[in-house]
Amino acid sequence: MKFPLVNMRGVVAVALLCSMASAHAQLGLPSLPLPNRIGPLGLDGLRRPVDRLLDRAPLPDLGSLRLDTVRRLLRDHPDQVEADPRGEPALRGEVLAGAPSEAALQAARDAGATVVRDEMLPGLGERMVVLRLPSGASTAAMVERLRAIDPAGSYDFNHVYTGSGEAGGTRAGEGAAVRIGLVDSGVDGAHPVFEDAAIVRWGCGGQEIPAPHGTAVAALMVGRSDHLRGAAPGASLYAADVYCGSPVGGAADRIAAALGWLDQQAVGVVNISLVGPANVLLARAVAALQARGHLLVAAVGNDGPAAPPLYPASYPGVVGVTGVDRRGRPLPEAARGPQVKFAAPGSQMVSAAPGTPPYRQVRGTSFAAPIVAALLAQRLPRPDRAAAARAVDALAREAGGAVANDETGYGIVGASLRTDPADLR
Repeated sequence: MKFPLVNMRGVVAVALLCSMASAHAQLGLPSLPLPNRIGPLGLDGLRRPVDRLLDRAPLPDLGSLRLDTVRRLLRDHPDQVEADPRGEPALRGEVLAGAPSEAALQAARDAGATVVRDEMLPGLGERMVVLRLPSGASTAAMVERLRAIDPAGSYDFNHVYTGSGEAGGTRAGEGAAVRIGLVDSGVDGAHPVFEDAAIVRWGCGGQEIPAPHGTAVAALMVGRSDHLRGAAPGASLYAADVYCGSPVGGAADRIAAALGWLDQQAVGVVNISLVGPANVLLARAVAALQARGHLLVAAVGNDGPAAPPLYPASYPGVVGVTGVDRRGRPLPEAARGPQVKFAAPGSQMVSAAPGTPPYRQVRGTSFAAPIVAALLAQRLPRPDRAAAARAVDALAREAGGAVANDETGYGIVGASLRTDPADLR
């Protein structure tokens, strides 16, 4: 495809309890056993309205967040997750086979493997088989063996993908004619920002399992309230939950299946704010989606400027998005490289959150990508290869970049869509 162009000021006005050390006062409430309620209002009655609205908990260091998440997955779930030869997480003992030959499947069965799933990816015309190996068998050895038997098929680990941020032409008008796809964790449909939103769901057996990351990303796309406005409020959101509340969710086979479903729904633009290693079956699913006229928008990740490329943002034709701060500076932890096509707000910003408070600060390329996806979706309401190229060209012109660079691509878009934490005061 051608790409041309908080502060913990804590107004806790509790009278000094005895003569507590000033160090404790600077940290907020003293670490003493307090009753659940203080007077008739309780603790909530002492909080300013903004404090009931916005969770001001500090955000973690994103530069190490993904690697820390990978280490935690491998440490806490050794029975479910293993490392591939590059140290990337994958579901233990599972081989993901795309368009496998019968000879390869028989060889896997002869080695004691069982078929967990055998399905056609809807809309993409690709057969996907998930094989589970017997205990003690080497996944890496089986992958290499099957690749040698069947070079035409695709065989890989069933990699696990993680969020890329922390939630701690003429444009079409607003309305249901615009469809946007989302592959992420669950969206809290009961949140006020989605009161008027049309959300079509996939995954988790029909259950709605809200999660902070998916809710924040979705709100930046189609949300609308007195406190926040997404890039395309009024658009229909087609949300695929590939986690379903599991700490080891987000596997490549579920992402590929979600892309197949979104193809069936004729969604023009799909956002994936997830990152992980290259995976041969996921690459095939992405290419098939693009061949059918869809645009895939993905976060480039927060592993740092010198980190290896992350996927799916680095696959050819994918619109990779990085994040910038309120002054237009790239996030120091954001990836750099030719995969960066656009930049959008990615820090010093607020999005929706499940529960109370209903908003929280977010940071990372995860939250820049949905802004770009929603802007593109208004130019590509349905899949169309020629229109997809024109949509990217038009947004590149709007960004003002004749030549892309490795930091912000063709430039910054959607700067006015940032909801600053100060705006909620």
